[in-house]
Amino acid sequence: MKNWIDLLSEFKRKREPVALVTVTKCLGSTPCVVGSRMLITKDQTLYGTIGGGKLEFLATDEAIKALRENQIIESSYTLGPEFEQCCGGKVEFIIEPMNQSPELFLFGAGHIGQEIAKILVDTPFRVHLIDSREDWFEQLTLDESIILNQVSVNDFKTFRDAVYWGKNCYVLVLTHDHSIDFEIIAMALQNETKFLGLIGSKTKRVRFHNMLVKDMNIEDGMNTVVCPIGLQVGGDSPKEIAIDVAAQLLEVHYKK
Repeated sequence: MKNWIDLLSEFKRKREPVALVTVTKCLGSTPCVVGSRMLITKDQTLYGTIGGGKLEFLATDEAIKALRENQIIESSYTLGPEFEQCCGGKVEFIIEPMNQSPELFLFGAGHIGQEIAKILVDTPFRVHLIDSREDWFEQLTLDESIILNQVSVNDFKTFRDAVYWGKNCYVLVLTHDHSIDFEIIAMALQNETKFLGLIGSKTKRVRFHNMLVKDMNIEDGMNTVVCPIGLQVGGDSPKEIAIDVAAQLLEVHYKK
């Protein structure tokens, strides 16, 4: 496949998940060579080839599985009669899902929010730290990998547009204002997320649940919201709470 790096870059720019199939070994007579590559999208559009025929058909099926489970898959096939081929060669390849890293949208850049963002540096998570307070980020010194996003309380659309909703979307809500927390939770419940968490007590959870059901007509209320957040290991300093929460996010991610 020509220009596969350019293609991968384009899919990354569009945040579109794709599976990269790379032939790692060829034994005997095969329709491809080591290093042959193919990209496969979720709608099974193919870019490049690893030889066509049933081999490519099976690789496509496995690529869709790799994307669905977000797992690397290694496969090998002997090209016998069941492949309608008599060459008897063997092909091994690896399938890597791309552009499916978890993204955390963390509303509230206070002490705990900052600590969570710091802890998740160099983990699979891409962290977006979001706050509505004017000039708030000017006083912060954070790792350059953390994406800072200033939103406006006067235009709640900026909150919604700050999030890339979907199966890789994790949302944490821990702002300085309970009314803002509620609005974000109500918004998030109407979009797709992998994880939705709210900092607070059991009392806050019950209060928000009743408001969601009675005022917002969201029948499930807080049933799918994690509150309190964290593994409840212990400790009440911002860093200890952040460790608790980061561990929970990693647990959810790796369980898949």
